[in-house]
Amino acid sequence: MLSDWLDRMEGSAAFDALVGDRAVWSALHRISGTLDTSLVGIFAPDYAERLEAARQRLVTPDGS
Repeated sequence: MLSDWLDRMEGSAAFDALVGDRAVWSALHRISGTLDTSLVGIFAPDYAERLEAARQRLVTPDGS
C-alpha cells in the first residue's frame, strides 16, 4: 500500500504541498526507492488484485 501511494504521489502537486520540508521529501523518495527494489510483487500480473485485497483488509474492521 505504501509503495503504491508513494508512487502515485511523487512528483504531484499534492505531494509537494503535503511535504513542504525538503529533508522529509528526500527521505520519502529514498523509502520509495527501497520499496520499489525490494517488493517483487509490484511486478506480478495480478498486482492490481493484490493491492485491492490489501486495501480491503485495511479498511474492514475484521480484516475479511
